[in-house]
Amino acid sequence: MKQSRKKIAGVIVVLLLSVCFYVGGKQFFKHQKSIDEVKHIKIGVSIYDEYDTYIAELMQEVSSLAKKKEMEEKIAITVDVQSAGGSQITQNDQIESFVDKNYNVVCVGLVDRTDASGVIDKAKSADIPIIFFNRELVNEDLERWDKIYYVGADAVQSGVMQGEIILEACKKNFESIDKNKDGILQYVIIEGEPGHQDALVRTEYSVKTVVNAGYTLQKLGNEIANWNKAQAITKMTSLLEKYGEEIEVVISNNDEMALGALEAIKNSNIESYPLVVGVDGVQGGLESVKKKEMIGTVYNDYRGQAKAIVEMAFALSLQQDFPEELNLIENKSIYLPYQKITYDNVQEYIRMLN
Repeated sequence: MKQSRKKIAGVIVVLLLSVCFYVGGKQFFKHQKSIDEVKHIKIGVSIYDEYDTYIAELMQEVSSLAKKKEMEEKIAITVDVQSAGGSQITQNDQIESFVDKNYNVVCVGLVDRTDASGVIDKAKSADIPIIFFNRELVNEDLERWDKIYYVGADAVQSGVMQGEIILEACKKNFESIDKNKDGILQYVIIEGEPGHQDALVRTEYSVKTVVNAGYTLQKLGNEIANWNKAQAITKMTSLLEKYGEEIEVVISNNDEMALGALEAIKNSNIESYPLVVGVDGVQGGLESVKKKEMIGTVYNDYRGQAKAIVEMAFALSLQQDFPEELNLIENKSIYLPYQKITYDNVQEYIRMLN
């Protein structure tokens, strides 16, 4: 009788262990769906602005990887990408539409990273998981629900790497960079949006990295160009009219604005061009580095981010665990590392991304 009781207790323990399989940060689902159970996965994507070159490249990669996943898994996958046109109200309406259409997952590049509540509330009410990307929501919002995730990169790292690119150039030939021979680097900043975390952090750490290496910097001016090339042309033209040859370094929060700044420089009357450095590693930026117009850029791994978004959306749709190689932090966030690009290695990235 005692042996029988021991056997029963052993069976109960095994059953309990088989149910409680939450180990090492993996998700826990009461019922994991098989491919056969799900005939069609629908992913709704809302981006803050369709005219952002980096976001456009990211979305192209997401669509391409979704098609590849569709062929591999033999299951229909629809990726519905919509632009909010810079309006948080429009974005909230888009999420509501995705919810009404019973999409499996919604992916959101926030218009306003400080105002994610509308998006979260709409998706949570329908129990639809949310993957935020590129624009990191505030931590309090990330913790509001266990089906909120984030895919992006560490903005501090990008700012530090911009500073390191400037330092490498200074070590090679400071005399030619210091046009007025005063031993001080006179610089201007072309910023993204007011209050945007990436803009603030990149600006701070690019400058701090150079200062911490022992160089003296003097800020002549800064202009906000909202990540946009056309706006950057206008803003850089204004800075050139005011400071002209005094500008020795141009630090841009992204490549599109750096390219706009370069165009303004080419259209000006200055003879000695300043250093120009960007972030993102978009095609235009890479070509500019190859031509030695920009001294460098910082690659923001859109391919890695796109892969993470697609793999997470697929797993969430089937209520399955995420692939281990995604390396989520606290089962919530994925941060892809940035990479420095200069003339010395730009050809590698051009080959890789073509």
